Formats: sequence, C-alpha cells, structure tokens
Amino acid sequence: MCSGHHDGGQGGPCCLPDRLIRGFLQPWLLLLLSEHPAHGYELMERLSQKPWSPDTDPGFLYRTLRHFEEQGLVQSRWDTSGSGPARRIYELTEDGLDYLHAWTASIRSTRERLGRFLSEVEAQFGAEL
Repeated sequence: MCSGHHDGGQGGPCCLPDRLIRGFLQPWLLLLLSEHPAHGYELMERLSQKPWSPDTDPGFLYRTLRHFEEQGLVQSRWDTSGSGPARRIYELTEDGLDYLHAWTASIRSTRERLGRFLSEVEAQFGAEL
C-alpha cells in the first residue's frame, strides 16, 4: 500500500518525483532567454534559483541549447569582452519566442486536463489523497 510519501526514489509507483516533469527544461530555458541573452553558466545559476525548475546537469543544458540553435530557436555569439575565456551568449529568436508561446499553450491545456482529473479523483475518493 502506498504511504503517500513521494520521495523521488525508484521504489515503485508511489515514489514519483515531485519536481521532475520530463522535458520541462526546454520551456524554462526559453523563458529565461526571453528575459535577456545569457551564457550557459548563468542559465544554470538562474535555473537553480527557481524552486520548481527542473534539476539538470550542464551537459544536458548545453546539448539542449545546441539543439535549439540547430532549430533556429536561439542564436549564439562569442563574448570575449570579459576577463577569462570567451563565453557563448545565447539569445532567443522570434521562432524561439513563438515556440515558448506554443509551450505555454500546451502547458495551460495540460493544467486544465490535470485539474479535471484531480476533480474526478477527489469526487470519487475525497480530498484525503
């Protein structure tokens, strides 16, 4: 029987991770880049400050940014103005902004469907779940 504790472990269906939504890094990155251009390390820092953003490793973040660039959702340039090594700065394109808006519509639709599901569960079992 499920204890209701969701610890994010691998112990079975009752141990679902609370924070992880697969593929949710993409809209977060697009949203952060819509605020202003940034390099990868800054994006990692800003993501870590958001309590509900997905945990990710730097390799996955940079692969995602490269994939976005191949799709034309972001563009990058080298920043050599500061001290230290050059850094690649990523900037959202118009196509990237459109993609962010599409993600937003999809998330809104999913939220509505999840709300209907939760209402059905609560109607059948009560709010104690």
